[in-house]
Amino acid sequence: MASKCRTFRRLWIFFCRKEFLSYMKQQRRSLPGTTGDNQYRINHQIRIAQILVIGPDGEKLGTMSPDEARSIAAEHGLDLVEVAPTAKPPVCRIMDFGKFRYEQAKKAASSKATRIDLKELRLRPKTDDHDMETMVRKAKGFIAHGDRVRLVMRLRGREQSHAELWLTKLQEIVGLFKDCAQVAQPARIEGKMITATIEPQGGATATVPADKPTTVISMDDDED
Repeated sequence: MASKCRTFRRLWIFFCRKEFLSYMKQQRRSLPGTTGDNQYRINHQIRIAQILVIGPDGEKLGTMSPDEARSIAAEHGLDLVEVAPTAKPPVCRIMDFGKFRYEQAKKAASSKATRIDLKELRLRPKTDDHDMETMVRKAKGFIAHGDRVRLVMRLRGREQSHAELWLTKLQEIVGLFKDCAQVAQPARIEGKMITATIEPQGGATATVPADKPTTVISMDDDED
């Protein structure tokens, strides 16, 4: 009998200790300033009488008290996070709050990261006059918008042996923009290409998200 009592006592102490540690862990998570994000109330910061709870997989668990919802969250080793405080009743979701904050911060950083908008115009050494006029008109439109424009002349076959000749031609094309643009990168030979970059006088101002690909317009009929 005494042995059974000792066993029961040990189990009871173990259970109480486990519950206490779980409670303290959630309390630490809910302390003001420890979340690093005052936008959301979590765990024991949520004191509304009734809340609508969304489960960890996005399923609607229904309306219940925060205590009930916290118990469900604890069973999954997750947090209870208030995601729509103005709804009636407020909406809370069971999730990994640390992971959620990381993803939110990553998304915010991505949306803030920008670069100068770059337009690339590709042409050939023997681009005809009509296409050349079209290219110049497009480039001047980009410049007026505040974009940076990269001119790329692609060389093939025997054209590569006369690269200096085509370099001079691209320099002449760059000269067509002297009234509205400045040279950001002078014309130069880069392998099988000759490139030059121009931008608005005073510098390019148009920006786009950093992950947006460069806009490419080709006047090269033979491009693959």
